Amino acid sequence: MPPSKPYIWQHKQWPKLTFDPAVVSQHIAAARRLQGEVEGKAGAIGLDQKGEVDAEVLAQEVIATAAIEGEKLDPTAVRSSVMRHLGLGDNGPFDRHVDGLVAVIGDAGTAFQMPLDHDRLYRWQSALFPGGTRGITRIAVGRYRDHSDPMQIVSGRPGKEKVHYEAPPSARMAIEMRSFLKWFASTTPAQGKAPKMDGLARAAVAHIWFESIHPFEDGNGRIGRAISDMAIAQDQDSPLRLYSLSRQLLECRAAYYDALNQAQRGSGDVTEWVAWFVQQIGAACKRSSEVIDRAIEKSRFWASHARTDLKPRQRKVLQRLLDDGDGGFEGGLNAEKYIKMTAVSKATATRDLAEMLAEGLLWTQGQGKGLRYFINVPGWSHGVGT
Repeated sequence: MPPSKPYIWQHKQWPKLTFDPAVVSQHIAAARRLQGEVEGKAGAIGLDQKGEVDAEVLAQEVIATAAIEGEKLDPTAVRSSVMRHLGLGDNGPFDRHVDGLVAVIGDAGTAFQMPLDHDRLYRWQSALFPGGTRGITRIAVGRYRDHSDPMQIVSGRPGKEKVHYEAPPSARMAIEMRSFLKWFASTTPAQGKAPKMDGLARAAVAHIWFESIHPFEDGNGRIGRAISDMAIAQDQDSPLRLYSLSRQLLECRAAYYDALNQAQRGSGDVTEWVAWFVQQIGAACKRSSEVIDRAIEKSRFWASHARTDLKPRQRKVLQRLLDDGDGGFEGGLNAEKYIKMTAVSKATATRDLAEMLAEGLLWTQGQGKGLRYFINVPGWSHGVGT
């Protein structure tokens, strides 16, 4: 993008953002159809499976929104935190940083009826940086940025930096955020009243607007995506988390940043951005359908073996194989892996595996030391055939 082209906030009409409904409507209609498919599948499973889907999608959202920023979280710590957050109980590892991010995303999706105000945003940002640090670097938390240096999005090595975007000066943060929060409140869907703006388009506009202000010293991307989650939950009028938008954005991370940069160098007409963002919501719904399909497959598997007498350790291993999905348990299961997972003797492992094979819970491939066991779910080939 030519450096001479003004930033979005330098135009006279800022902060007014517009888009062409005629162009965006077809993308909204397609995303709505995919939303309907996900909701239909979610309605076909029981409450236990819905909780499982909610936990899985929330974990995906947490891992992905951090990964977009180049931060890799421990999946085990994330899932433990998610289970605690959802009240499902978990004694797994605890990480304050992970717990803070789970709390922010969870609050955005479940307390969506509560107003979004300065204090709530301050608390969200503080939760992302427990102790007021990023690594060993101290950063301003619990308030908007107030430093005199320009807030820039930069990449490249020192001395060869490339400035992708420069946000409004820190001195303007109070007035900028007042305008944003006033708009967000005035466009929040009200029960029994026609919405002022389509909910999916509103989530897109909220994201580009917040990211263009970039009000905090750090954490703006994660908070901006949480705001989009909140807008979508308000549109659904439901706290049920059916799909992970951040995971989809991670899959197309380069295109995500390109779309943001294009819109932030524009005149305030964000039609292309809204269309692109809504398409990603649709793609996220497609991906979530796969998660729900797996939940349904797990439910059918256990239902078909409801009369099978299983030891707790056998059930634990089978659940692990189900959770990893078709081909997800790399290399298949063998006696050695079973021993590590259950802490039993080789003789007991061999007997347990033989019992599950005889009951049709598993099938095998190979012989001798190359013998591998695979969970017997219709349609799952594990990449090796049956």
